[in-house]
Amino acid sequence: MTRLKMATIVILVVGLVVIATPVRAQQAEREAMYYRYLEFASLVKGGSVQPHWMADGSSFWYAEGAPANTVIHKVDPRANTKTPLFDTTRLRKALAPVLGHEPPYKGLPFDKFTFMDKSEKAVKFTVEEKDFILELDTYTISRAPALSEEEKSRLAPQVARGGRPLYFLATLVEVLSPDGCWFATLKDHNLWLRSTIDSRRVQITTDGIEDYEWGHKKRREARWAWWSPSSLRLAVKKVDSRKVQKKPFVHWLKPLEEIEWGRYPRAGSPLPQMELFIVDILSNRQVRIDTGEERNPYIDIIGWRPDGSELLFLRMNREYKKLDLMAANPETGSTRVVLTETAKSFIHVGFGGEWARLFTLLRDGQRFIWQSERDGWNHLYLYDLKGNLIRRLSQGRFSVLRWAPMAVHEKSGWVYFTAIGDKQRLYDTHLYRVNLEGQGFTQLTQAPGQHWTQFAPSKDFFLDTHSSLDRPPTVELRRADGTLLQTLSTANIDALKAELKWRPPEEFVVKAADGKTDLYGVLYKPYDFDPRKKYPVLELNYAAANVVPHTFIPFDWAPIIHAQALAQLGFVVFIVDARGTGGRGRDFLDVVYRNFGRYEIPDHVAALKQLAAKRPYMDLGRVGIFGHSWGAYFTLRALLLAPEVYHVGVASAPVVEPYTGAIAHEPFMGLPQNNKEGYEYASNLRFAHNLKGKLLLIVGTNDVLFAGTMKMVDALVRAGKPYDLIVLPEEGHGFRGTSAVYAREATRRYFQEHLQP
Repeated sequence: MTRLKMATIVILVVGLVVIATPVRAQQAEREAMYYRYLEFASLVKGGSVQPHWMADGSSFWYAEGAPANTVIHKVDPRANTKTPLFDTTRLRKALAPVLGHEPPYKGLPFDKFTFMDKSEKAVKFTVEEKDFILELDTYTISRAPALSEEEKSRLAPQVARGGRPLYFLATLVEVLSPDGCWFATLKDHNLWLRSTIDSRRVQITTDGIEDYEWGHKKRREARWAWWSPSSLRLAVKKVDSRKVQKKPFVHWLKPLEEIEWGRYPRAGSPLPQMELFIVDILSNRQVRIDTGEERNPYIDIIGWRPDGSELLFLRMNREYKKLDLMAANPETGSTRVVLTETAKSFIHVGFGGEWARLFTLLRDGQRFIWQSERDGWNHLYLYDLKGNLIRRLSQGRFSVLRWAPMAVHEKSGWVYFTAIGDKQRLYDTHLYRVNLEGQGFTQLTQAPGQHWTQFAPSKDFFLDTHSSLDRPPTVELRRADGTLLQTLSTANIDALKAELKWRPPEEFVVKAADGKTDLYGVLYKPYDFDPRKKYPVLELNYAAANVVPHTFIPFDWAPIIHAQALAQLGFVVFIVDARGTGGRGRDFLDVVYRNFGRYEIPDHVAALKQLAAKRPYMDLGRVGIFGHSWGAYFTLRALLLAPEVYHVGVASAPVVEPYTGAIAHEPFMGLPQNNKEGYEYASNLRFAHNLKGKLLLIVGTNDVLFAGTMKMVDALVRAGKPYDLIVLPEEGHGFRGTSAVYAREATRRYFQEHLQP
């Protein structure tokens, strides 16, 4: 080799080293920033108040500054004052000799307590696992009598039935009777009682067997048993799942593999049969409630009328087209239909226990407020319990939010509710009120963004927590008419700006694939964003529900936190809510009816292309997409139906085809036997041959959708398409702990490797 060639090689090598060093340094900085952004919420200080209401129904206390500088404030809205509830110096001085040493930190050594009685002159708190009683008049502190383990167990609700891989039988916790004497509990498939006085257990039913057992609730329902006001009766569901499809769950990590069988109904297959009973706890008499001739109805219990004369419950038909509000006689089991709600497509009530939110009983026990989308928008209607419509309370081209709490001040006649009603900022939420005469409709909050309100028990005051993507949260105390009394807390984001070099995400509006409908979304950019550079693009997709954040701190859904963090690695990440999602009326939602999987990806592709047309820094030659569950379904859908647009995808816990879950797909699609073409088109299996890009599947072995993932793998194998697969042993549909971290980091690595930010 000549000296000239040797010199040239040396120069090239040195040049590459010089170039590579700052590149590696920049990449290391970006990865460090990625991990910092995963802790985004921890760098936002303040802007949150958790009220603990006091005996007068209006005053409350809350803690802040924990753990190092804890202070507990007392707020009296009537006097419009905010003062320390405890003299910190005096309390710490009184506690030291009782504790045996100086309390930790500088503020209060606790951030929660309980008043000993309604006089609120003494409190009980815990420090170092020891209970103390403080007399507020004298600041005398004494040790509280220690409860034995038996007493703690006796007085606290226990798990009545542990979680099992049965979709319709979730973990159940004991339910305390109104008089405080009994916990309703379960054992060996039957209904039992457990005494809070002596821990005695009393068996109430004896006919429960495996797969035909007492006790049932859906994922987000608050309870599974409803005590009557007298504490003498229990309303409980009994569920027969013997004809429901069995699914195997293999425990691979046992010394010898074990198979556990669960029940999970596919679309079109037999559902669990729900029976409703009222049980007399003195005589053990069971009264079966007549739920009618409807086949395969879903039954949700609302609760008892105040005088215990009737039990109120909801009956939904299988296709979610007819919902009956019903009242049952606890003596005879006979029922009457109070009102019936119908829909041409499906009644949109959510799948996680939101049904009871449709109904709000007034204190007189004779009237109730009903929520309905009968005119295309969710609104409020006042009825009596005979089923007569008294009047409509709200109307307009906006929707009352079902997931937000509603408050009724019957003395003044006002109904308070949260709605999406801002004409300029479509997804902003505000608090409104209207009186029970249907008059005086007023918007009570004004700041742009989303508002979350918490009413005092007196209904005379409320806390308003509000923020937007570019404005940190603020908590304000207001009168019920919206008058501002004082600002309690405003978040400090100095650490975000200093440590994360944070800038707010960009909001955007684009057109759907129809060229007419506006779609709203957000765009996350790297902390060191340079519009002159080219960035690979990532999309976080869910498509079946609203996921675009509109508050400063994204709601506690890990993928959104992850999306913001991924941008720091050198990606531009976008999220958009396409047609078929909620909050914008029935016409917007019903686009997907009987057509799940047909219009969503075209909408997302249209959004992506419009974004890139005005943002040349978005590199459409490097586009990735990721999502979990339904988001994974649409990740697969994007790679298979738009392979020229999406090049890399990560699908975790994927829904592969619409047959996998009855309750998840039948409302959108109808029954398979009535919509065969729609179900077949919605299956990703039939499009496996279209895969061109890189695909990573992540699934838990105990996921009810594990078989679907294996079918997707088989379809890819038969089509000769390469794929990558991560299996998480013992994980279900939602990943936990180290498995969740592993899946998150695998997603990061996959996009870094194949999109090269």
